[in-house]
Amino acid sequence: MARVLPSSLTPHICILPSPDLEDLLQSSSLPSLPHILQSFSPLPQVTTRTTALTTVPHASFALRFSDLAEIEAACREDEEQRATRTIDWIGARISKRCAKWVDDFEKMQDRDAARTPWWDELRRCAEGDHVPARDEGWNHPMSIILAVSTTAPNPLQAITALHSRTLDFPSWVDVTHLIYTLIIHPQNSPLSDEEAGALFNAVKKQYGLHTYLLSLGLPSPPPPPVSIPAFVPRLPPPTILNGSADGVPPDLKTAQTVPLNTLRMSEQDIQQTARFTREFVTMNLVPWMEKCVVEWNETYSSSRRLPLRLFTSTRRLFGTSPSPSQTPTHSSGASTSSLPTRSHTYSVSQPSSTLPPPPSQQRRLAEFATILGDFKLAVAVWESLRKEGKGGSDILPLLLAPSPAVQLHVSHALNIIHPQSAELPSHAQLRALLYAMRWESTLTISDFLSNTLEGERWLVWAAGNAEEPPAALLLAHAAFLSVRKNARRRAALWYFFAANRLEKCGIKPLTMYFLRRAHELSISRPERLLSPSFWISENKQPSDSQGFDAVMSGRLLYTTGDGAGAVRYFLGLLRWSSASSSPLAQLSNHTVDITKDPSNSDKVFLEDFQVAISHLKSISGEQAHLEDVKLPLRFTVPSQTYVRLARDSVEGEQSEWETREEIWSSFWKLRGKERLEQSGKAAVEEAFWVDITLRNPLDTEVTLANPTVIVESSSGDAAWIQDNVIIETAEDTVLYPKETRTISISIKSSKPASLVITGVAYDFLGLLPTVESLARRGRRLQETAQQRQTVTYAPDVFLKLDVEEASQELAVAFVDDGPLVLAEGECKRMKLWMSNAGSRDIGEVWVIPGPEDQIWIEPLDGGSVSATSIAWKTWQSDNKIVPPTPYSIPLAEKLMAAKSTEVTVVFHAGRKGKQDLSLLFVYREAQGSPFHCTRVTRSYEVVQCLQISTASHPSHSRDHSFSLSLDLANISSSSYVEINQVTTISASWSCSPLSELWSEPLRPSQSARISFGATSTGDCTSVNAVSVFVSRKLSNVLHGQAIEPDSPPPLELLCGHVSQPFTYEPFVSHFIMDARRIAVSRMLAQSHPRIPASSYPSIFPLYNPLSVDLVIFWRIPSEQRSGHILVSAITLGASHAALREVLEGVESARVKRSIYAETQREKAETLQAIRDSEWNAEMNPIVVNVKEGLVIKHDFSQGVCKAPVEFMIRNHSLLHPSRFILRLDPRQNSSSTLLHAPYCGRMTFRGLLEPLQSTSVLAQLCTTHPGTYAISGWRLETEVGEPRAEGDSWQVRHRYEQKAPADDESSIVVSDLSRL
Repeated sequence: MARVLPSSLTPHICILPSPDLEDLLQSSSLPSLPHILQSFSPLPQVTTRTTALTTVPHASFALRFSDLAEIEAACREDEEQRATRTIDWIGARISKRCAKWVDDFEKMQDRDAARTPWWDELRRCAEGDHVPARDEGWNHPMSIILAVSTTAPNPLQAITALHSRTLDFPSWVDVTHLIYTLIIHPQNSPLSDEEAGALFNAVKKQYGLHTYLLSLGLPSPPPPPVSIPAFVPRLPPPTILNGSADGVPPDLKTAQTVPLNTLRMSEQDIQQTARFTREFVTMNLVPWMEKCVVEWNETYSSSRRLPLRLFTSTRRLFGTSPSPSQTPTHSSGASTSSLPTRSHTYSVSQPSSTLPPPPSQQRRLAEFATILGDFKLAVAVWESLRKEGKGGSDILPLLLAPSPAVQLHVSHALNIIHPQSAELPSHAQLRALLYAMRWESTLTISDFLSNTLEGERWLVWAAGNAEEPPAALLLAHAAFLSVRKNARRRAALWYFFAANRLEKCGIKPLTMYFLRRAHELSISRPERLLSPSFWISENKQPSDSQGFDAVMSGRLLYTTGDGAGAVRYFLGLLRWSSASSSPLAQLSNHTVDITKDPSNSDKVFLEDFQVAISHLKSISGEQAHLEDVKLPLRFTVPSQTYVRLARDSVEGEQSEWETREEIWSSFWKLRGKERLEQSGKAAVEEAFWVDITLRNPLDTEVTLANPTVIVESSSGDAAWIQDNVIIETAEDTVLYPKETRTISISIKSSKPASLVITGVAYDFLGLLPTVESLARRGRRLQETAQQRQTVTYAPDVFLKLDVEEASQELAVAFVDDGPLVLAEGECKRMKLWMSNAGSRDIGEVWVIPGPEDQIWIEPLDGGSVSATSIAWKTWQSDNKIVPPTPYSIPLAEKLMAAKSTEVTVVFHAGRKGKQDLSLLFVYREAQGSPFHCTRVTRSYEVVQCLQISTASHPSHSRDHSFSLSLDLANISSSSYVEINQVTTISASWSCSPLSELWSEPLRPSQSARISFGATSTGDCTSVNAVSVFVSRKLSNVLHGQAIEPDSPPPLELLCGHVSQPFTYEPFVSHFIMDARRIAVSRMLAQSHPRIPASSYPSIFPLYNPLSVDLVIFWRIPSEQRSGHILVSAITLGASHAALREVLEGVESARVKRSIYAETQREKAETLQAIRDSEWNAEMNPIVVNVKEGLVIKHDFSQGVCKAPVEFMIRNHSLLHPSRFILRLDPRQNSSSTLLHAPYCGRMTFRGLLEPLQSTSVLAQLCTTHPGTYAISGWRLETEVGEPRAEGDSWQVRHRYEQKAPADDESSIVVSDLSRL
């Protein structure tokens, strides 16, 4: 795993956006493109390769993005002037923020273990400098991204203009970089996706493969802000330095419409941008850098194969004139010699010798190898540069293992940049500061503070004699680190020097703090020295500062008798442990603190804390002074703590209850104006619960003993609450490491009151009483100008609840609330117990089930309503998809206070699987009173016991048009299933059984079949009326017209029964209609998702006149179960694209082009769904049946055998006549084993068939010898006409041509009697 480098040593990417792209981002409330891409750095899990082709995994691979124009302008500024501005800018930022930093830092209990905010700010300012420097190449651009958008009038011309732009860099800036083209294609672009793809291919062909097409949605209005990592501050340009000292670029300020550190991008756009950033790095930048390293390494290795002294001696001995120095030149051509003609490395002419040269190729090789993790090559090249006096001493400490030589490299690097004069120039101070930041942030804290390196001294060397704020903070941090090494007197001296320099700069808060720290450290007594065996027994290192704090400071306090001090100290260690073990803390510090062992540190600290506090209580008793001991951790999550009333169901999604409330509102809107009260108040003597979410931030198990809540009331003081409010104390809660759990604490009030839940109380580990507040931060105030300029929040918000007298309360529950397992289609009677728990009467009760829940409320005289044995003949259906409506619960009389009653509900189990029956009960006292509601939920599971399948095909019999088969299979494991009745329901087809029901029950894994013959009723009026209605409605949908709320034509449904003597329950017809509604609604929602479900009743009928429904009634006697299953979606008869004219009219109409591609896509999907619907089905209505299988006996001694062959032709259309032409052609027989049938006489037959009419055609078979003759050689041509009245001309609607199926083996056998 490669070491994580500081951000100042990561690749620097410059971006040149086009003006159209800048306008696009500004209109989308987004910052500039460099700031957007910077939000996705660093990249996790990036793999590079060394020159030896060894893979190097990088856990974090950071990038730096900048605007090219800003970098070009910054390069033109004088280096010394810019360094002076940088130091002044850093000092201004420190002076502006230091007062609050000091105030917050002094409130911390363990200040020496935390990172100081002024040091973090100094590091971020130092590493935020992206401007190239003359003496190193880290900030020189490694790649330039030319970015355009497809919103430009001519995107290709914009790309060409960017590629032809000349870079305005000084001569000392390295010109070896990767040119990359980025095309951003927003959703509202005038170019389509295909046109954008064509542009991408053209750019890739012209400028090479380093091109990317980034498609973004950029919705309007922009989505909510998303938090992103904070940007490092950058030095403002000279023109705005006096106007702003916060370092935010001006383009970001003008486009900023959301708080800082946020980005208003959708989730899909974030994923697309992250994908581009990763592909840019892994597929372009890293391979290009690896290629450069390989080429430069070849040049570097070849120049090191023979020592230069050999060539010098040869010239001296043999008299050859010395040639100019052949130092390897560094140009773009050196690294791209093997690239194709269209190079993606920007090239310019070689600079003149009078101009400052760019960094050498050898230095760039070392920098590239360091970034790629090829440390073996990098160390060798840096060592070579150091020996030649060209730098490298500042980078080698980051790559080499700790040794005394590292300290020499540091000293050499600082001596080079520090002149001998008394005053350090600004650029030297800034360079020394950057070196120190790199060393401190890259090396681990244990190595940095080790006796071998003594890194705190490096910071003092880097500060030198400068008297600016950065130098003073270097001294202060050196003092801070010395305290961790227990070098307190040295730390006091450096704190004093830092305060002395800051005083000259006018930064008073930090000056006073450093002086106080110097005073505290100078008067502290020397610490006791421990035996070396003590460190061995504790498995700690003496230089381990945190181990020193944990072991010596805490346990030494305990052993010397200061138990209270030890308790406080171990609690402080817990705070440090939980804070620094989080990944966020590690990322923000750019280092992993190895002194923290997450597997056992928290556990060790807790054990020490328990021992200390137990000992303190044992010697002090209950008088132990622990009032000021506060737990520095939080276990409660106030934002996830809620109050739950007794009437609130803990099951069921909230959206499901909202759907039921919407059903009730729509239902009652037409009947009255009484509203449904949404009461969120508790009742007197009714328990309610506070659901508290607990989260363990530690890496070990903790126990919270006696958890309870703290309640306040405006009705009285604590004594009143103790007398009138019962607060539960829950059982001890054990939280596992990093576990999140919710506990419930009940509260009951005996009097009306207004309660406020202010906090949670518990005993930490059963020893330390702790109280945590449940306050939530108030909303952000923005009403006044002052509030908008200064972040101001409303007062904290607490959980509040009013308790009132229960005037009207209905309690509902299932009498039998055990596990409920139902068979598919089972009708289950369940009893509901309803009780008036309030003080006022209840005179009206309604129940609202879900849209797909099938229930039936049994009337009060349900016992007298017996089942009927009369078989239905016809049903009158309004053919309307009636939305679900509430059911009124009959009451014999008003439900008085404390009275109860029982109601029987019949439930039909329709869907398979585990689910909940969620019922919303709405009730009120009398007419005109407002409604109240309560909820009831019962879980159940539906299992399948019958596997049902159906099949239909044209009938070969003259008595029926179609044959319908029903296959049943018992798939239960042990139940015997009886099939009592099968009922068919259709508006156009009369179905008669072709066999009787089997008398024996179906055993497990046994199957059975029953067949039906379907015959048309002959009345096609309903078919035509429904077809016209659907065509008119769908035409309005396609043309975007309003849908009138009229109903489809009613239908008379014809019912057929297999078993005539059968007893029907009174709720069967209700469940059949309800199941049909659910099936149709589900099918419409799947087929027509673009049509609102609320308009289904006004567009689609409940029944298709050509459909046939089957209802299977079953019973399991051994389990006392019975029910029925509806099988729908069976359509018989021929249809002829009834919506063809509507669809053609829509397609031929003048298309109005919409600027929204999504609107066009939705219209196309709606049109395709209607074209594929059952109302636009199309098929050949003519079916040919050949009477085959005959055996003809003939005496061929008497002559030729002539036998008739009958072809029965039937028109299955209910509305349209058809013409046909039957042509006999024996050569079309596809069978290779049968003889061709020789026909004589007429070979072509023509005819006209009216709807549902059939006819027979006789052909003459003439054979001269016996055999089996195939009679499948025929071809039928059909013309379907329009319905016509008498005297109307023939109009063709469809034409079809069909042949016998390829697998048709129809034949006639002719035998010879003379051979018998």
